[in-house]
Amino acid sequence: MKSIRVSSRFAARLFVALFPCVLALSFAGCVRGPQPTAKFEDVMVREQENDSRQDIRQINEMLLATMVNSPPPTDYILGEGDLIQVTVFEDDNLKSEGRVGARGSVTLPLLGPVPVQGLTSYEAERKIEDLYRAKYLQDPHVSIFVKEHVSGKITLMGSLKKPGTYDYFARQRLLDVLALAEGLTDKAGRTVQVRRKGDDPSHPKTLFVDLDEIIKNGKTELNIEIQGGDVIYVPEAGTVYVDGAVKRPGSYAITQTMSVQEAIASAGGLSKIADDNNVKLVRLSSNGTREVMQLNMRDSGDSSGRNIELKDRDVIYVETHGLKAMTYGLRVSVGFIGFGFDPPSTNQ
Repeated sequence: MKSIRVSSRFAARLFVALFPCVLALSFAGCVRGPQPTAKFEDVMVREQENDSRQDIRQINEMLLATMVNSPPPTDYILGEGDLIQVTVFEDDNLKSEGRVGARGSVTLPLLGPVPVQGLTSYEAERKIEDLYRAKYLQDPHVSIFVKEHVSGKITLMGSLKKPGTYDYFARQRLLDVLALAEGLTDKAGRTVQVRRKGDDPSHPKTLFVDLDEIIKNGKTELNIEIQGGDVIYVPEAGTVYVDGAVKRPGSYAITQTMSVQEAIASAGGLSKIADDNNVKLVRLSSNGTREVMQLNMRDSGDSSGRNIELKDRDVIYVETHGLKAMTYGLRVSVGFIGFGFDPPSTNQ
């Protein structure tokens, strides 16, 4: 093989010609630098967000199907405060008008108080017909006209596409009313809270419904019937619910490495009648079941559970101490010798 000899003058000229190109390429490489690789944690977060959006999409698709397939509401459910007009076609003297009282009854001629709360207009008509038939009329025909709708409202709040107050005219279940708000937002959690008056209006009760159990596991019994006056709240994902004997029960956003003790502090702390030795942490396990952990907030050691790091959808419930409730509920009657008892609020 013949060697090729390059003169020094030619080599110098070649270097001068190529130097700007080499310099430009080097500079571009320096500016671009090594491309950063995504961290494992970031990838996992994105995957979880994608899974969450997919779950929300699945839930919203079912809500839409529920709304499309549900028959239109045809009859109004009577409730407290509704003004109704009752007509008995066989006797004009029995025609009356009245409001459904706090005990759920309306007063009618000859019959007196008749419980109608929770009945549809049609069901109430049949009931009143039966009552008149039993004592006064052979074949009565009754018609009910609702002149003022008072009880037929529900409130949808939280991570919903269209939260607000909606008319509630007929019996519907949870998925039906969530469809009224056009479904959940991408940030919605899976645990829906249904707040209901109950027998004591000053102590409303809260029902927790896991949408995953309905959608993924087919537990249709959790698709509970909604009542007029209910407040349906869908918290954002990344929240914990604190209830029971705390000063401000409700949903709270989980801060980074939030503990049980910190969550209770966010809820205003324990109330006067709290049993700090009897606190429950309810957590959704990986297999879909609910785990209940017994905690002791009185004990400052690690075994107490007070420093357990919280997860999305955890529920903390503080029990009421019976003796404390009795002590704070006692009162001395002024004016005569005697004692009384006022049940204290769990949130005092």
